[in-house]
Amino acid sequence: MPYSNYRPDLMGSATLSPSGSVEAGSWQTFELVYTAGRFGIDDTGSLKIAMRFATDFGPVQFDDPAAPGYTTVVASNGATLECRWEFKRNIRPWSRALYIGIQKHFLKEGDTVTIRFGDTSGGSRGVRVQTYCESKFEFKVFVDAIATYDYVALPDSPHIAIVPGPPVTWRAVLPTLRATGDAFRLSIKAEDAWGNPSDQVDRVLKLHSSLPVDGLPETTEFPPGSFSLVLEDLRVDKVGDLSIDVLDPDGALLCQTNSLRITDTPSLLHFWGDLHGQSNETLGTNTAEEYFLFGRDRAFLDLCSHQGNDFQMTGEFWVELNELTARLNEPGRFVTFPGYEWSANTAIGGDRNVFYLTEGRPIYRSSHAQIEDLSDEANDGHTAHELFEHLQDEDCVCWSHCGGRYADITFAHDGRLETAVEVHSSWGTFEWLLHDAFSKDYRVGVVCNSDGHKGRVGASFPGASFFGAYGGLTCYLAPELTRAAIFETMRRRHHYGTTGARIYLDVRATPKSGAKVFLQDPSVVSNASCQDESSLIMGDIAKINDDDVELAIEVVGSSAIERIDVFDGLELLSTFRSYDENDLGDRVRITYSGAEYRGRSRTTNWDGELTVEGNEIVRAEMFNNWNLDRGIQECSAHALSWKAVTSGNFGGIDLWLAGTGGCISLNTKHATADVAVSDLGVAEMVVDAGGLDRKLTLQRLPNDLQAGTVRYALKCPVKADGDTRLYIRVQQIDGHRAWSSPIYLFR
Repeated sequence: MPYSNYRPDLMGSATLSPSGSVEAGSWQTFELVYTAGRFGIDDTGSLKIAMRFATDFGPVQFDDPAAPGYTTVVASNGATLECRWEFKRNIRPWSRALYIGIQKHFLKEGDTVTIRFGDTSGGSRGVRVQTYCESKFEFKVFVDAIATYDYVALPDSPHIAIVPGPPVTWRAVLPTLRATGDAFRLSIKAEDAWGNPSDQVDRVLKLHSSLPVDGLPETTEFPPGSFSLVLEDLRVDKVGDLSIDVLDPDGALLCQTNSLRITDTPSLLHFWGDLHGQSNETLGTNTAEEYFLFGRDRAFLDLCSHQGNDFQMTGEFWVELNELTARLNEPGRFVTFPGYEWSANTAIGGDRNVFYLTEGRPIYRSSHAQIEDLSDEANDGHTAHELFEHLQDEDCVCWSHCGGRYADITFAHDGRLETAVEVHSSWGTFEWLLHDAFSKDYRVGVVCNSDGHKGRVGASFPGASFFGAYGGLTCYLAPELTRAAIFETMRRRHHYGTTGARIYLDVRATPKSGAKVFLQDPSVVSNASCQDESSLIMGDIAKINDDDVELAIEVVGSSAIERIDVFDGLELLSTFRSYDENDLGDRVRITYSGAEYRGRSRTTNWDGELTVEGNEIVRAEMFNNWNLDRGIQECSAHALSWKAVTSGNFGGIDLWLAGTGGCISLNTKHATADVAVSDLGVAEMVVDAGGLDRKLTLQRLPNDLQAGTVRYALKCPVKADGDTRLYIRVQQIDGHRAWSSPIYLFR
């Protein structure tokens, strides 16, 4: 829906060469030949060769034969053809399309239109294939034969399989918290240049651990043709922090795991999840089953859910999805939740996530906009208020988030159901969602997910299109990996989010006189149950009698820790840095951050250039650049240019200079700066750049920061009236961040 389904058998046919399997991100030439059917195509009729919303296939252009993506389109009868490469001029999910209009002539049955994507005859290198894998990538052909602009899809459109390239980057993953003697697993994969797990691996690996590990071999073989290697039933009997180096046969380091904290009797363990993404039954890539299996077997998630746009979620697919989550749910190994995305316009509430504890529950849509079957339309909740009314008696949890459209939680929120806000995803970083909650005195936790559309839930690289960030992950603090335990964790906000790194985070508040901790939010639940506690963890809501609390923070990073910011709601209380003025070297960090505004076109272009006078650039590196087309374009001893974007998140460039003298002149579209290197120190020099929290910063850093573990404690005042909302934001030197769910204190 809502394309016409009138006689697709009479609309013609299409062939594609080459077909079969093609490497993701490779440069190719494709020849697609459309042959007109019984009706031909009338004068001013048209074709569309469409691709899915998230694809980064291309660019497709018609003007420069020597440039990438040059495409030619020719009619066999010499008809004039009008060609446009369009985005969102076609009905979802086929949002990207090559429009071919028939002008000053018509096609009769048997006439052909030949499209050469990536025509190399004029010197072009071809067209770049989509950078992420898809088992069935369609060149979906739509025909407007009668010139009514009412398109009919061919019964069979050409397709290819997009497969990974050779391995470039190795990854190894451990849990972040386990008890001594408990079994855990080590998961290893090798990704291609665009972040796809590669099956082109056949090698022996050496393993070296920082602590003795029962069951860990000294060497292991990565099975040929496999996408991952998982070593099960490993154990450590000694308290400490475990990391494992993965080396090649010659002893060269391929990668190192995140750190695994081993303790004697942890009351809560860590489980990592990405609960927000979708598959090709709605707006994503690959099937829902492929989506879940990627999360389990290639992203090494502990828990996962599917969040298809509700106005595309047919009744048949909702049943299929429930059957799938029931079949794949495996307590202790991989937990799944049935759910969907309530996808209303921002004006009536905006995007919300709905998760059910069990299968078989109704779907309460925001609309049936792309669903023909209206038999259950009475269940629709057109506004967020109506959604929450429908869900009052359901065993469910809701979140708010910012995807294409954004949630307006100032318009509607129900604290009994909506327990968290998503502050980071592949769409960017959205701390303002948490700030909106604070402005209304809501008590919500923090989650991060991918909101992925590219079939890579849990390891969601943005590719080469408009997604501007690597997808996030959430760590759930629970006694066991079961649906019931995770749901209780969600309801009590016992979780923290990251921008995709598996960082160990512990945040505890200790009141001198103890506290009453509420198991439900007493501001929205009458007679909420409570219990006495001497220590509070992230997400707790507690009543205390003290003027202040001791806040203890421990972070074990997946990279060196640059800073920790401590907040009480909107107020920055303290910033801890893992270095001081005496540690500074010849390294200058330049960051750019922010967005245009909250809505869909939020991406900010940070392409820029800089020059260095009176000094030299010895080395330069970018961080938080996930698109191989962007990054550093040119670099010499005295000048550098780059391409970059942000969508609420941040990125930057590190310069290692020949000394601390000279000046840097920096120029971008939104801000400029001229600064003496000697004037830069630990604190950032900030240049406001308008927009939504948009800015440039410059500062000096140590040449080589090594602080992988940080323990930090401070006293935090507790307000006499209203909530004190204590949470932290961690920033690593590699650009990854983490946010703890706030501890809510009142007196």
